[in-house]
Amino acid sequence: MITQDSVQKVIDISRIEDVVDEFVHLKRAGVNLKGNCPFHDEKTPSFVVSPSKNIFKCFGCGKGGNPVQFLMEHEKLSFVEAIRWLAKKYNIELEETEQTEEELQKIDARESLYIVNDFVKSYFEDKLFHTPEGKNVGLSYFKERGFNESTIKKFGLGYAIKDRYDLYNELKTKQYNLEISESIGVIKENRDFFNERVMFTINNLSGKVIGFGGRTLSKDKKVPKYINSPESEIYNKRNTLYGLYQAKTAIRKREECILVEGYTDVITLHQSGIENVVAASGTSLTQEQISLIKRFSPNIKVLFDGDSAGVKAALRGMDMILAQDMNIKLVLLPEGEDPDSYLKKVGVDAFSNYLAQEEKDFILFKTELLMKESANDPIQKSIAVKSIIDSISKIPDTLKRSLYIKQYSSILELNESILHKESNDLIKNEQKKQRFNSYKNEPYKEESLPFADPINQITGGFKPRNYDSDEHQEKDLIRVLLNYGNLNLFLNEDLKVNQYIIDNISDVVDRFENPLYRKVLYLTMDEIEKNTVLDQSFYINQRDPEISKLAIDLISSPYSYANWSERGLELQTQKAPDENQQLDTEQSVLRLRERKIRKHVKETRATIIEIGSEDIEKFTLYMKAFNKLEAEHKELLKKLGTVII
Repeated sequence: MITQDSVQKVIDISRIEDVVDEFVHLKRAGVNLKGNCPFHDEKTPSFVVSPSKNIFKCFGCGKGGNPVQFLMEHEKLSFVEAIRWLAKKYNIELEETEQTEEELQKIDARESLYIVNDFVKSYFEDKLFHTPEGKNVGLSYFKERGFNESTIKKFGLGYAIKDRYDLYNELKTKQYNLEISESIGVIKENRDFFNERVMFTINNLSGKVIGFGGRTLSKDKKVPKYINSPESEIYNKRNTLYGLYQAKTAIRKREECILVEGYTDVITLHQSGIENVVAASGTSLTQEQISLIKRFSPNIKVLFDGDSAGVKAALRGMDMILAQDMNIKLVLLPEGEDPDSYLKKVGVDAFSNYLAQEEKDFILFKTELLMKESANDPIQKSIAVKSIIDSISKIPDTLKRSLYIKQYSSILELNESILHKESNDLIKNEQKKQRFNSYKNEPYKEESLPFADPINQITGGFKPRNYDSDEHQEKDLIRVLLNYGNLNLFLNEDLKVNQYIIDNISDVVDRFENPLYRKVLYLTMDEIEKNTVLDQSFYINQRDPEISKLAIDLISSPYSYANWSERGLELQTQKAPDENQQLDTEQSVLRLRERKIRKHVKETRATIIEIGSEDIEKFTLYMKAFNKLEAEHKELLKKLGTVII
């Protein structure tokens, strides 16, 4: 078990911008960073990373958290796994106490899948380098392809030997869970799934082994050339791009992703210094894979083999890239060549020059291809034009779409207005289709008619705000506590905001309507007694997910303040948000206390009326309390500037 000191050290050192940058392409936005959310599909970035607060927050889907919580959500890790991931990234040595047998049994089942895959990767590597069959067949093949040893190890290449029971027996002997091994597809029916194949390791974005691809070297056409691990809890082909783990840094740096067809294409280009390259993992290009690329760059360059019969079919997938507002360039290699063969033939410099000179905008590439095929056939030409307009209509950016229409009206020799009309009709039809599908998939809910409920009739179905509830004031007080709690209330006095709040509302904490807000206040009261530093990170890093989420929600803002001082400018009127803590705190405490005392006055009055003259002693006691409460309430109203009638 990892000690609490080690956990805290990891949390303190981890930086949210470093961690998120491993998975999302971020751009500077004032003092914050912004990008497309990795947790839901969006075209306009609403995912904000705040380095100063060490948190992320998506204002689209609502997810937020610190570096640990980001990894737990994005990589589906347990808390301990996320701590280990961060410790490895920042080279932090973890102190651990010995785990009990019960604790060992509680290791997350998902982590067990990775553990088995990691062992199998090592097994394939060992067979490649240390067995006669592996050296003579597998290693020879990789060396013939020009892969050096460091590349072979970097990509986790290996070899599955002919013996169909060798891996199975190894797993059994070393007491790995055979059911788990079968679920991830390394064994099947008590024997090895892969045999006599060179092996390619498939990693997820954080580098964990999620599956394998095996290529046969047999000439037998009945034997499938490639087989992949079956899909499992950790491996989904639609969500996976081969080589993305190794390429993501280069993609960000070069601001472009190169997409190729095969494993060896990726490895050859990477070894030659063209590292921003990936391949689809046993599927046609999917929406999920496009979204993965977009996290790191909006620019994609697709390379097609020179004799690829599927170029025309592959163009359909390009429309999906356009629909995600990405910029696509296509390159058709010389006839008979693929990226691997052509690079080896001409060398890195000539290959890079070819890509730069031959790259074409996708729509231009498609136009030239289709118009050439339909040269003298008006019917085929009209079909081609419709297909080109269909692609243009997929571009979500209105300005960019208009510029394409303007340019292609002359290329297609058609009036610009015709292209606009056709494009708009296609967009409207697509929107109708999406609305229909949304309606069709939405479960039927039987609802009462509007006129059956007079409140519903008046409000149009919106639930009116409950003005008797104090939750709005409670939330505002907690907002102030979380944002300013550890700051001094007055600039020249050593009184913390959190101490001021507790001193002024401790007698009404039990009257809080929201149990979570009560929980936060009691936690704060306990920790103040221990002299704990109650800054924002204290609440954000709470193991209680309710408190942590509340802190992130109330601390985050969709707006970003420009960092003028970095630009050498100091504005006289500029005031940082935290400098308003005194007024904000005092007003928040007054408003909350006024609401609670008002209710207390009302309750006490009702009790006095109920007692009447039957119990004079009790009546007198409540009257004293009532007078005291009413006097305090009037004083609070006066401080708030409320007119008392």
